[in-house]
Amino acid sequence: MEIHQPLTLLGGLSPAQFMRRHWQKKPLLVRQAVPAMVPPIDRGELFGLAAREDVESRLIRQGPRGWTLKHGPLTRRALPPLKQPGWTMLVQGVDLHDERAHALLREFRFLPDARLDDLMISYASDTGGVGPHFDSYDVFLLQAHGTRRWSIGRQRDLRLQPCVPLKILSHFEPEQTFVLEAGDMLYLPPRYAHDGVAVGDDCMTYSIGLRSPSSAALGADLLARMAEAHAEAQEDGETGPPVHYRDAGQIAVDAPAAMPADLQAFARRAVEAALRDVDAIDRALGESMTEPKANIWFEPGESFNAMPQHSVALDRRTRMLYDARHIYINGESFRAGGRDATLMRRLADQRMLDARELKGASDGALSLMADWCEAGWAHAG
Repeated sequence: MEIHQPLTLLGGLSPAQFMRRHWQKKPLLVRQAVPAMVPPIDRGELFGLAAREDVESRLIRQGPRGWTLKHGPLTRRALPPLKQPGWTMLVQGVDLHDERAHALLREFRFLPDARLDDLMISYASDTGGVGPHFDSYDVFLLQAHGTRRWSIGRQRDLRLQPCVPLKILSHFEPEQTFVLEAGDMLYLPPRYAHDGVAVGDDCMTYSIGLRSPSSAALGADLLARMAEAHAEAQEDGETGPPVHYRDAGQIAVDAPAAMPADLQAFARRAVEAALRDVDAIDRALGESMTEPKANIWFEPGESFNAMPQHSVALDRRTRMLYDARHIYINGESFRAGGRDATLMRRLADQRMLDARELKGASDGALSLMADWCEAGWAHAG
């Protein structure tokens, strides 16, 4: 993507300008970000997705007794009548199940793939919404059909309503209100409070959400991955014989439940040694950020022969990233260097390689891509 080219999607700003002026700083309202917007997924298709076991969906209602939340699968019979006001259906990860939604999400690849999360579709009847709330991540709110009124504000009081199945602010203080029609888009930085209410029936809003892992959750995941990798390396003999704790100088004790200080020091040294391996941390991060979500699986495919007329393209559900030393794909990591590394990085950036580009691949790289095709992670053309 040309990051200095003005985009209609960003109101005439280039991606470079948008990132400098608005990203994690202030909201941006874009009228007709997608001119003459026609939803790539109609209501019937969306309801069909919500009824599937492998698709995450939720039904939210606001009535006289307050808020209710129901998790999917949501069959059509489980949904209220279309004309009944005050309900919303959320369908998560639509880009993973529909190529048109995936194509729309790719329009936001001026952001790192490691940060792009998914495309969620909110379908609401008149007055439907999920209440005033804030997100810990950036979000682009694209109105696909119908009308929605957004109230936003830099919320200082982040207390939530008690005994409610949703994270709804107790004292929302809106500063601005916008009415979005089909094709309009609103960008909001993290922790910017917002409340979207459908105006009329058949309101569909597409939310392009960003991944923003907490340091605690990410740290715990990386430590677990590093520990598992270290154990596997020891079993394979890659790190030499395992070092066991020894205490030849241990004296007899009259307080047997007290933790030995030498054992604590041994444990600290073990953890510190693992954390000094920057390569191990990078590998764990790459594997974590490309790990498919729990409800995603791939259908086995066919291998490919690198014939002159053949190409290869990543499956829309495949996550592929890279750094200076590694290629990461769907939770796995591979060392890569030289011409093969350049080729694999191009595959990750372009999401496909044509026959001309494949000519430069080594036998090892071709074998790896053949394995990915057989696993359904990529497809031969």
